[in-house]
Amino acid sequence: MLEITTNFDLSEKNTFGLTAFTEYFTLIDSISGFKELFNAPIYHENPKMVLGGGSNILFTKNYEGLLIHPVFKGVELLEENDEFVVIRVGSGMTWDDLVQYAVENNWGGLENLTDIPGNVGAAPVQNIGAYGVEVKDSIVKVETADLESGEIRTFTEADCRFGYRTSIFKEEFKNKLLITHVRFRLRKSPHRVLTEYGTVEEMLSKKRDRSIRSVRQVIREIRAAKLPDYRVQGNAGSFFKNPIVEPEVAERILDEYPPAPIYPTDTRQIKLSAAWLIDQSGCKGLRMGNVATHSKQPLVIVNLGDATGNEVLALAQHIQKVVKEKFGIQLEPEVNIV
Repeated sequence: MLEITTNFDLSEKNTFGLTAFTEYFTLIDSISGFKELFNAPIYHENPKMVLGGGSNILFTKNYEGLLIHPVFKGVELLEENDEFVVIRVGSGMTWDDLVQYAVENNWGGLENLTDIPGNVGAAPVQNIGAYGVEVKDSIVKVETADLESGEIRTFTEADCRFGYRTSIFKEEFKNKLLITHVRFRLRKSPHRVLTEYGTVEEMLSKKRDRSIRSVRQVIREIRAAKLPDYRVQGNAGSFFKNPIVEPEVAERILDEYPPAPIYPTDTRQIKLSAAWLIDQSGCKGLRMGNVATHSKQPLVIVNLGDATGNEVLALAQHIQKVVKEKFGIQLEPEVNIV
């Protein structure tokens, strides 16, 4: 049965832990539940937005409309052969629970994405990535409900138009689709992908085995050592994307700052480290009011307690300004700002 809550407190639905309210809030756990919502007058009378795990959103104000929180759960084995499995996963499943499930079954492909906060439904939107792997490498299909027509639509991996921390769901179809399920193709004979990550390889060399279980454990240890736990200190992970620039821009920065880390991409462009740019701009550990950049990872903005969304935004804009002034590079937020 459809239940809609009014004046719903979102402080526990965003990992920044910021106080904000939405005019209407509802949980959807099935296609039939979505159809019931779609046929309700309140659905068509209000602006609407999908809110998943709240790990990639910044509320700077209350939301005047209907927030839809998908809680589709479950893992279904669709295909299996000697080399691969294809599984169908509910969008409301916690992302790291899925990684744990895959590792326990010795299905490879997701282990490098250990401890990324949020739910499965957000993974294709952001094309989440870490330690040389992007989720697009394992996605087969994404199942959705169209918020405007009510139509059920399925996107192939090619349809998703995945790019660096983006997809068709974040661009053309932003706020137009509700992701219900994601299908993943995982390897039964895993192989490690950890190029250019010396710390990981060094820690793996001390393990008794180099299985995906060990990869997961090492990455968990590294992330715990350098990243704040949002349950202890509110944050949304990396606030900015690593900028992708033309080779001549990267060469200019290398000429001026020889230690600057640069990473080639699949195209002729070069990826720079946003964390390094922020650090070099004097913003590591910078505090403004009730917010600060993290002392160990300046790419993360943390809530020091009782922060407002506008305080977070003000610090982010300050960082953009000083990085632009020093390097001529405009940092782009990875976090969705409401």
